[in-house]
Amino acid sequence: MKRSHRVYDALKRVLDLVCSAVLLVVLSPVFLVVALLVRSRLGSPVIFAQQRPGKGGNPFTVYKFRTMRDAAAHDDSVAAVASDAERLTPFGRALRSSSLDELPELLNVLLGHMSVVGPRPLLPEYLPRYTTEQARRHEVRPGITGWAQVNGRNAISWEERFELDVYYVDHRSFWLDAKILAMTLGAVFGRKGISAQGSATMEPFDPGADKNAPKEDS
Repeated sequence: MKRSHRVYDALKRVLDLVCSAVLLVVLSPVFLVVALLVRSRLGSPVIFAQQRPGKGGNPFTVYKFRTMRDAAAHDDSVAAVASDAERLTPFGRALRSSSLDELPELLNVLLGHMSVVGPRPLLPEYLPRYTTEQARRHEVRPGITGWAQVNGRNAISWEERFELDVYYVDHRSFWLDAKILAMTLGAVFGRKGISAQGSATMEPFDPGADKNAPKEDS
């Protein structure tokens, strides 16, 4: 690792710690309102928790506000909800498009699992599917937003996403982070790249599948 990257990584962790602590306090009213809305619209649990690989591929639990109904109905007389498109309600779609569902990840940043900026944490079953180059995305902490998210988000192919992730790993700097944060505001307010064309979420990463196929939401 370059000396400049070691210094940057150390200072970035301090900034992440301060930023996440301040935002968790300042945005606490927003957390409360969103939590109450999720509880009233989707029921419990309010928080969606799932294992994801972090820096070095080490697992951690990522936290997000829930945006989907249960996969199966509680009433046995009602058929199970089969697809993500059916499970994703208009309310859940609005949460995703506004990125408010990502707010609990600030706790992950505070705990050191994630950074504000970095490659998005994907699913652990993808780890053996990466090429050696693609796996380099795990050389840094995953982020709430990243270079791939502001350059297409879910509307680009997996290969393009991984190329952008590795570019960030090699070129990470405070200037690039500032640029990503500025572009993130534009992407969120512009509701850009929320989902792949023709898909409510994204299909799993499969290197043997069509490169232009829709992808799983991260």
